[in-house]
Amino acid sequence: MQRRSLPLSALRAFEAAARLGSFKAAAEELAVTPTAISHQIRALEAQTGLALFDRQVRKVALTDPGGQLYPVLRDGFDAFESTLARLMQQRMRAQVSISATNAFTVKWLMPRMADFRHRHPDIDLQLQATDDVVDLRSTAIDIAIRYGRGPYPGLAIEPLFTDRFAPVANPRLGVLSPDDLARVPLIRFDWKHVQRENPTWERWFAAARRRRPSQVGQLRFSDEGHAIQAAVAGHGIALVSLALVAEELEAGHLVQPFGPVIDGHTYHLAMYADRPTSAPVRAVAEWLRAQPRPD
Repeated sequence: MQRRSLPLSALRAFEAAARLGSFKAAAEELAVTPTAISHQIRALEAQTGLALFDRQVRKVALTDPGGQLYPVLRDGFDAFESTLARLMQQRMRAQVSISATNAFTVKWLMPRMADFRHRHPDIDLQLQATDDVVDLRSTAIDIAIRYGRGPYPGLAIEPLFTDRFAPVANPRLGVLSPDDLARVPLIRFDWKHVQRENPTWERWFAAARRRRPSQVGQLRFSDEGHAIQAAVAGHGIALVSLALVAEELEAGHLVQPFGPVIDGHTYHLAMYADRPTSAPVRAVAEWLRAQPRPD
């Protein structure tokens, strides 16, 4: 018997009658008449050429073929029921999507996910990590974390915190003072949007009133997260966001041996101004606002 010709209604009637031991009880469960159940099962027996029930005066009993078929159908229908229930439950759960840069998503949002799940177990977060600017008007993104001065037309914007940058290095390198920069490679990363205010090594040396050592080597990355990992691995000293390396500093994987600390850009909480916000979106926004600000 091919799948496309399976008599699903008859199989459902058979499974109910076998499970309940009665055509009448099966009819009540399926909201049909006992005669309809009997006709469906007889049609199934005719199609398969198998006697599935031993019909007695006040009850029915499974034959050997019926006894072999019943557990297969029972388990199959149970699997259908549980899977559909799970899928429907997922659909009914609140989902909120956040767009942020790759580095911010991995180094700032991800470490806080356990706290979010503890506080909001009924909301599923969807994180979209991208360094491209996502248009909230034409996507399903609910909240964006914007980094920079803007402008951000069409968005409701509020600042979360202003980033700060300082040199950090693996403590094994023994970097203790700015003089050690002459022997340790400088780790750089490319800013996607070049602005004069970007916290670069050039800005840092100007703030420190020092000249960059001419003989020092460099490592350059396209992503700030990669620059952070290179510093953790001990490949040099990186000028990176202190907010994004807070865990590494606390764990001792990185140290901030000296200043000065220079300001970066500001992280903003952004939502589409003309789009009504749901209760789950407002809850996520409030959770973001409540996060401790970097020192």
